[in-house]
Amino acid sequence: MDPLGAPSQFVDIDSLPAWNDYCEADQLDSHKTQVEKPQLDVRSPFPYRQDINAKIILWKGNVALLNCTAIVNTSNESLTDKNPVSESIFMHAGPDLRDELQKLKGCRTGEAKLTKGFNLAARFIIHTVGPKYKSRYRTAAESSLYSCYRNVLQLAKEQAMSSVGFCVINSVKRGYPLEDATHIALRTVRRFLEIHGETLEKVVFAVSEIEQATYQKLLPLYFPRSLEEEGHFLPCLPADIGNSEGEPVVPERQIRISEKPGAPDDNSDEEGLEADISFIGSHAFARMEGDVDKQRRLILQGQLSEAALQKQHQRNYNRWLCQARAEDLSDVASLKALYQTGVDNCGRTVMVVVGRNIPVTLIDMEKALLYFIHVMDHIAVKEYVIVYFHTLTSDYNHLDSDFLKKLYDVVDIKYKRNLKAVYFVHPTFRSKVSTWFFTTFTISGLKDKIHYVENLQQLFTAIPPEQIDFPPFVLEYDARENGPYCSSYPSSPDL
Repeated sequence: MDPLGAPSQFVDIDSLPAWNDYCEADQLDSHKTQVEKPQLDVRSPFPYRQDINAKIILWKGNVALLNCTAIVNTSNESLTDKNPVSESIFMHAGPDLRDELQKLKGCRTGEAKLTKGFNLAARFIIHTVGPKYKSRYRTAAESSLYSCYRNVLQLAKEQAMSSVGFCVINSVKRGYPLEDATHIALRTVRRFLEIHGETLEKVVFAVSEIEQATYQKLLPLYFPRSLEEEGHFLPCLPADIGNSEGEPVVPERQIRISEKPGAPDDNSDEEGLEADISFIGSHAFARMEGDVDKQRRLILQGQLSEAALQKQHQRNYNRWLCQARAEDLSDVASLKALYQTGVDNCGRTVMVVVGRNIPVTLIDMEKALLYFIHVMDHIAVKEYVIVYFHTLTSDYNHLDSDFLKKLYDVVDIKYKRNLKAVYFVHPTFRSKVSTWFFTTFTISGLKDKIHYVENLQQLFTAIPPEQIDFPPFVLEYDARENGPYCSSYPSSPDL
């Protein structure tokens, strides 16, 4: 990759240690006062992935000196900013770079544009413009900064680049708080590598000494180097971790504004109904959230379009999700009734529900619903299965049909689409009858996904035993009722 005769000050990224190689002991020690023990029952939305960590490099140094496929330059809209990063890149790249930039005719905030690297060791330079930060426009700044990182990575993917060296895009001059910006940078890169990891071999964060401390503090949240570190740093994640691509989610901004106030839309939610010629309540502000009473009436009449119903359902789910991320759900988490374990034979995530650990009469069921959403939101973006242990449950553990119907109605469509199977372990005759009635008359589409499992040996045909953390009482019950099969099944002593 080195151009012929490249100066010796250029740094080959293959000589730099990956994030995997950094010692995690000091960071764990520094957080022991915040987190006394790892949370083993709930996986982080950014789980331990050694393959992704091996692609990440944190390096204190000048991004202009990196020998990689492309480096990132943070600039202003006219691409003439004189911040330390840009000035160093211009100095090492030579005068041809300025001539090339004049042809680009600027760059909008959040966009990314490509030039050659000229005299740099890097073959290309990706130029982007970070947002100016003002607290009153924080949401807009977050979205723009996300776009910077996302568009840089997308451009690298489109150009088949193998490595990218990031400077810290949020320059001091633009006033973006370093820690807030670092959260966005790390989670955006993490989500991109989860989806498009095969396209990039290395991502380097080139930082200054001041920036290095913040990056070292926050990297374990998004790139934990072990299951222990994942558990320790899970409570340190912010409430807003973005969507499946890292993009900030602001439900209250998902509003509808009419392009022509005072006139009906051709594709309005009331399609098929007679237009209200008086236009009462159809001006822009009245239609930002829609006429709620009219929408409810149309739902009851079955006249609201499918698209409008989906939009309304998504808004409702986003409100539940925001509440779930803001609520203290530690009391529900302590029940250890829902947790992530391994994968099934098809590589799909396995979620475990322990019926005996759900004291229906003693807990706030709305908080239970919030906890389910909090845990499952990032799981349900991909295919998954549920193992429900009905073992030794009593009347005090049975979720009533109203709660289950509410849960099914509240959750996003991805939950239903990506749920591939529910393994109902140790069912009773009564539970089979109840489930049949529920899936036949209350919820459609779930019946064919239910699989009754009389013993663990049947379960192991779909999920290897080492991929499930068993509550000890489940193993004891199965051995007593069906005979012992293997003494080495993994169990969770805390469950």
